[in-house]
Amino acid sequence: MSSAEEQLKRIQDKLQQLLKQHIALQKENMQLKAALGSAKEHTTLQQNDVEALRQQVEVLKLGAGNMSVTDKKEFEKRINGYLKEIDRCIAMLSA
Repeated sequence: MSSAEEQLKRIQDKLQQLLKQHIALQKENMQLKAALGSAKEHTTLQQNDVEALRQQVEVLKLGAGNMSVTDKKEFEKRINGYLKEIDRCIAMLSA
């Protein structure tokens, strides 16, 4: 083979290698994106669980009468916020 043919063969071989690497990286990228999406969903669920547990702790504190004045005010603000949101939803449904 001539020198030009050998160089062309090497270039074709390298191109094939690059294409294989590209395909492998695309597959890995898709897998990582799926794993990231799953991790984000899991994190969101855990954050929701944490928030629900915090609310349960506040309700238990209120029921036990162990809330400080600051905690009581914060709890009242939260309840008032919920009531406003409920009223807004009812108004939207009535319209």
